[in-house]
Amino acid sequence: MRHIHIVEDESVIRHALRRLLEREGYRVSDSGSLAEARNLCREQNHDLVISDLRLPDGEGTELLEDCGDVPVLIMTSYASVRSAVEAMKRGAVDYIAKPFDHDEVLLCVDRIIKQHSLEQENARLRSDLDAVYPVQGMVGTSPTMRAVCSTVEKVAPTDTTVLIRGESGTGKELVARALHEKSPRVDGPIIAVNCATIPEGLVESELFGHEKGAFTGAARAHRGLVEAANEGTLFLDEIGELTLAAQSRLLRVLQDGEIRRVGATGSRRVNVRLVAATHRDLEKMVRDGLFREDLYYRLKVMEIQLPPLRERREDIPELSRFLLTKVCKRLRRPEPELTAGALAALAQHDWPGNVRELENAIERAVILSDGAPVTEDHLALPGGSAPGGHSPELSLDEYFRRFVLDNQGHMTETELARRLGISRKALWERRTRMGIPRKAG
Repeated sequence: MRHIHIVEDESVIRHALRRLLEREGYRVSDSGSLAEARNLCREQNHDLVISDLRLPDGEGTELLEDCGDVPVLIMTSYASVRSAVEAMKRGAVDYIAKPFDHDEVLLCVDRIIKQHSLEQENARLRSDLDAVYPVQGMVGTSPTMRAVCSTVEKVAPTDTTVLIRGESGTGKELVARALHEKSPRVDGPIIAVNCATIPEGLVESELFGHEKGAFTGAARAHRGLVEAANEGTLFLDEIGELTLAAQSRLLRVLQDGEIRRVGATGSRRVNVRLVAATHRDLEKMVRDGLFREDLYYRLKVMEIQLPPLRERREDIPELSRFLLTKVCKRLRRPEPELTAGALAALAQHDWPGNVRELENAIERAVILSDGAPVTEDHLALPGGSAPGGHSPELSLDEYFRRFVLDNQGHMTETELARRLGISRKALWERRTRMGIPRKAG
C-alpha cells in the first residue's frame, strides 16, 4: 500500500485531504508543521509528500532536503506563476493550487506515484544489469573483452572523441551506445549514422543540414543529424566512407563546435560528443589522400580495438546463451536448451561475420528447432561439423570464397550476406576485392 504524508497547518484541509486519499486506498499520515514533518520524513518511508508551501515555521520546499528522492507535491493558495516556478526550481515534482478539485488531486497523485515507481524500477534494473554486465550488452570475460570494458568505463565519463575499430559485426555500435549510456550526456540524444548508407551527393545535407533553396529540391530548411545530436552523442559508423568535403565540415565541428548548413551564410553552435567507428585502414587512406590527416588525428584521441570473435572463443558459450535469451524474447518463443553438440559447433566455427553472424545462426536455430533443444543440425553452420567449419589450413578469405561460390547459385545476395553475418555492401566490397563475380542469370 502506497504511503503518503500530508503537511498542512490548517486542520480542516489536512483532514479532508487525508479522508480523500484514504478512500482511494492510500495509507496516509500527516503533520501540521515543518519541524514535525522533518522528523517523520527521516523516520518513515513515504512514496509521496504533499506539503503546503506556507507553514508556520517555514516553507514546504525546505522538506526537499529531508525527503531525499521521495517526490514532494506542493500545495499553494498563492496560485501565481512565480510561487509555482520557484517551488519547481527547488525540486518540487509539481504543484496544485488551493482550493483544489478532488479529481485533479487524485489524478496528480496517481501520476506522480506511478512515475516515481517507474524511475525506481529503471534504476534497479540498471543496477542489476551493471552488476552482471558492467558495460551494457557487452558479454564476455576473456582478457581482451575485459580490457575493452575497462577502457569504456574509463573514457565514458569524459567528452573525449573515441575511435572504435574492428571487423564488421564485432559490436562497434554497442560500444558507442555503452559510452553514451555511461556518460553525463545520457539524458541527451544519441544519433547513430552509418556513413556508408548515405548517397554521396546527400552526405553534407544529411549530416549538416541545409537552408531552404540551397539546391534544387530544397523546399524547406532541414536540420542535419549533427545538429540533432546537440547535447548528446553523435556516432558515425563507417566514417572512412565520408567524402573529403564532409570530412572538412566534420573537422570544423570538432575544432570549433560549429556547423554551417548547406546554403547558409552563418554558423550554428553545437555541443556534441563524437564517437566514430570503422573497419577500414584509415592510415592507408591518409597515405592515399582519401582521408584527411588532421581529422584522423582528431578522431584518434582514444582508440578502442574490438577483437574478432575467433580471437575470444572462450566467450562464445556465454555469448551464445545471452543471444539465445535475446532472440527468444524478440520472437516471443520459449527458450530452448543448447545441446553440448551445438555448443561445441559454435565454439569451433570461425565466425567471419563475428557476433552478428552468431546471432543470425542462433535465430535460425531457434526457428528450426521449434521449441526442442538446439542441436548442431539446427545451427546449419557452413562446412558441417568439421572443426572451425572448414579445414584448419583454410584462410578466412578462402572460406569466404568457397562459401559464396558454393551457395550463390541458390541464394540471393541478401541471403548470402545474412548467412555470413555481414551487410550487402560488405559482401559487394569483398567480392570486388577478391575478384569473385556474381553468377549470371
